[in-house]
Amino acid sequence: MSPPAPQALPDLDAFRAVLFDLDGVLTPTADLHMHAWRTMFEELFVQKGVTLPYTDDDYFLHLDGKQRYEGVASLLRSRGIELEWGFPTDPSTADTVCGIGNRKNDVFSRILQEEGVQPYPGSLALLDQLRAKGMRVAIVSSSKNAETVLTAAGIRDRFPVVVDGLVAARETLASKPSPDMFAHAATAVGVAPADAVVFEDAISGVAAARAGTFGLVVGVDRGVGPQALFDAGADVVVADLGEFLEVAE
Repeated sequence: MSPPAPQALPDLDAFRAVLFDLDGVLTPTADLHMHAWRTMFEELFVQKGVTLPYTDDDYFLHLDGKQRYEGVASLLRSRGIELEWGFPTDPSTADTVCGIGNRKNDVFSRILQEEGVQPYPGSLALLDQLRAKGMRVAIVSSSKNAETVLTAAGIRDRFPVVVDGLVAARETLASKPSPDMFAHAATAVGVAPADAVVFEDAISGVAAARAGTFGLVVGVDRGVGPQALFDAGADVVVADLGEFLEVAE
């Protein structure tokens, strides 16, 4: 049997803006988030006597791409646990959804400080190529750590618009898979959704871009699998953003 023909990638120059998710698309911080979530939830499950172990599937199904507290609530429900929501100011020791989310953030911050982060080379090359052509770009990330990650990766100055978890909370934007955050970013850069490209590695993020009727939805497979991204609404799926470099030249 002959190997499948490579998919033809669309020309990004046909669009006016590109909206990038951050963790797993521009930086490998998705791995750090996975590590932090696993560390925190394994400890929490022991404390609460949960026998069904935490797995990577839990991350992709309940946490990936979602705002932090929404993800915590979703995963807890999968184990039959209902807790008070609490408040974003809850200490990380609080037995609330917000407290548990803040606990995870403490773990993530420690790992980020210890390990650091560098952008994916292909992602950085494509980003710089698009910016050199005058393409409007923005970050759309559910994480409240986006500013910290962008600064640590040395690419904060490349993005005039960052719509992250802090902006979502301030503007009461619904979490992915709602299209609200992407729509907000499109408005901020001055384009209609149909004129913008979205790069996403999370199922919830791809579904959000599809629901927002964006002109092109690119799934980035960092482990969830191509079919899951296609099923969520991706037009094309790539393993690395560098695959678009020849098309964009």
